[in-house]
Amino acid sequence: MFFTRWVTHFVAPAFIFLAGTSAFFYGRKHADLSRFLFIRGVWLVLLELTVIRVAWTFNFDFANYMLAGVIWVIGWCMILMAGLVRLRPRTVGIIGVAIIALHNAVMPWLVGHLPLGKLSNILYGIGPVDGTPLLVLYSIVPWIGVMAAGYWFGTVLALEPARRNRICLRLGLGATVLFLVLRVINSYGDPQPWSAAGRLPALLSFLNASKYPASLDFLLMTLGPTVALIPLLDRVRGRVAQWLTVFGRVPFFYYLLHIPLIHALALIVSQIRTGSVDSWLFNNHPMNPGPAPAGYTWSLGLLYLVWAIAVVILYFPSRWYADLKARRAGQWPWLKYL
Repeated sequence: MFFTRWVTHFVAPAFIFLAGTSAFFYGRKHADLSRFLFIRGVWLVLLELTVIRVAWTFNFDFANYMLAGVIWVIGWCMILMAGLVRLRPRTVGIIGVAIIALHNAVMPWLVGHLPLGKLSNILYGIGPVDGTPLLVLYSIVPWIGVMAAGYWFGTVLALEPARRNRICLRLGLGATVLFLVLRVINSYGDPQPWSAAGRLPALLSFLNASKYPASLDFLLMTLGPTVALIPLLDRVRGRVAQWLTVFGRVPFFYYLLHIPLIHALALIVSQIRTGSVDSWLFNNHPMNPGPAPAGYTWSLGLLYLVWAIAVVILYFPSRWYADLKARRAGQWPWLKYL
């Protein structure tokens, strides 16, 4: 169970890092990069607080609950990147790497000493924003650093393949080794030091780096292997590559569909297994919805089965939308925002 959850930790860092990389390549072909990032950022924030919020909960209780999740933070990072991309990619990247490396030391001090008020959790933290229904899961720092670093990384992917692959391997393995070193030293890089005598076995505690807000250790642990694997993924061919490419062409469209689909499948499974759909499935916070009803806990086998069914179902609308974007991108400019 731990490793099932742990593997999913790689998704958000990779998604945000490569969003920065995509921005770099968009800017090489289009002069309106700042405008595009600003508009898309606003669009993503609005979608997070409306469509995605309803998809998570299947209720409309906006007055009491709104989640600032991963799409929210990608949106705000894009809005900030709209200004940063006016600088040279190297400058943007250095700023990003500095944020990633130093935020564990700098941000707690800033939040504790500056009168940020309601902005504190939005900027760096987790939890409710006082006086609002907003619950912050992903704060702007350090994720703006991850996107900025990804923007600089675009200059690496633009190199000829052999050199690009060497740099990816060195960067990825270097980040992974640095994670191991910092974790062994256990003094900087994560606000929650690992322990051999805690509630988790030593190995699991070692790997259980803080995600909310993401620590330096967490980002090294996830981004290092992600970057190191790029040369291998570049060699994948055949049907598997074609299948994965479909999702890679429309990642945000896939994300928008997968939440309501999995939620709907959970309702169906509940009806089949228990003969009813428990109100628990309509609770507000999907990350901490309270104890599951008796008999509702899924086995890992059932979990993987439902996941596989969802992926197969989503392949077909994803392929349709990818083909639509390829055919109509010039005629319908709004397609680039979804």
